[in-house]
Amino acid sequence: MEAQRLPAQILSTGNGAYTARARVAAEAAAQHAPAVDSAARFPEEAFAEIRKQRLLGLMVPPSLGGEGATIAELADICFILGQACSSTALIFAMHQIKMACLIRHSKGAAALEKILRQIASEQLLMASSTTEGQAGGNVRSSEAAIEHVGDDVTLERKATVISYAAEADGIVTTARRAPDAAASDQVLLVLLKKDYTLERLQSWDTLGMRGTHSEGFSLRVKAPAQQVLPDPYEKIHPQTMVPHAHILWGSVWAGIAAAATLKAQAFVRNTLRASGGQMPPGAAHFTKAASSLRTLRSVLNSAMRSYQAIMTDEKAIGALEFQSMITLTKVQASELAVETVLAALRACGLSGFRNDSEFSIGRHLRDVLSAPLMINNDRILANLAMTSVMTSLPTSISA
Repeated sequence: MEAQRLPAQILSTGNGAYTARARVAAEAAAQHAPAVDSAARFPEEAFAEIRKQRLLGLMVPPSLGGEGATIAELADICFILGQACSSTALIFAMHQIKMACLIRHSKGAAALEKILRQIASEQLLMASSTTEGQAGGNVRSSEAAIEHVGDDVTLERKATVISYAAEADGIVTTARRAPDAAASDQVLLVLLKKDYTLERLQSWDTLGMRGTHSEGFSLRVKAPAQQVLPDPYEKIHPQTMVPHAHILWGSVWAGIAAAATLKAQAFVRNTLRASGGQMPPGAAHFTKAASSLRTLRSVLNSAMRSYQAIMTDEKAIGALEFQSMITLTKVQASELAVETVLAALRACGLSGFRNDSEFSIGRHLRDVLSAPLMINNDRILANLAMTSVMTSLPTSISA
């Protein structure tokens, strides 16, 4: 399959210090994206360049060897990578979500800070394990529990999905605090390769996001007890996990939508030149795609500003109003991303529908359809139903 290159116009949500490095990584990702998709393989070339550009440890504080990047800067990188290779971008986002949890909730623990230094210096890639067994997508429930054996903890967990586990350098996993703890009484445990073994339970052959390698595994762990984060997961989840996940995932999906919109724009311009100025039949759909993309970016930027304004205020982050807003951001962003790509496809018409066209939207559509499905929007909306009923509705435009 022919390699692809990024379009000359790369959209960016900002002009951060890391943009140039992200674009170099995105160029490598774009060249190999068709092969990654076709073979459903890990985007190894993209991550070789991501490591070379030292992007994996960006969020780690400078005192621990990182660069102290903000969530806004990371969102921009996700947006840039999303325009090149969806799987690369989503893997990068998942890694950074785990990094945010480790950084904020390590509480100065020496063992955890040592791991953060190692991640930054060696550019380690961390995977996430938050789903298992009958709980499925309910990340606030764990079946398997850690058990203390001397100075170590052990864990055996049947994880229905651990994205890119075989290629990762470590895993961050949830677990019940103890065998007699409630399913919702969870901890977060950080593991390096020496701490666990994996046994594959199921493969990954999907419509889109094929390069994420989100296979199922039996995860067996023996690790130092000091690698359990001191904060309970019930605190980590609302304060860090959810806001970073919905903003960074949304930025990936926005990148996919932006790439499709850029293709639609190029198709309309090409048709205009070839026809002496006559608009193609689907031109109106490009307008819809561009408008939907602006709305998507606005939703994400609004959520990001709201989170940044209260990041250090645990009470404000835990409030129903913020938690409902940040959770619904995921629903809005995923639906808008799909809407944008579909509009771009209709703008390109048959040229967008063909797999052998320079204006093909096929891979973008297959990948972006994962957005409302992999973390199911229906589950989210059902879980929020009671909260929505109990939350006051706005009484004015500005409030």
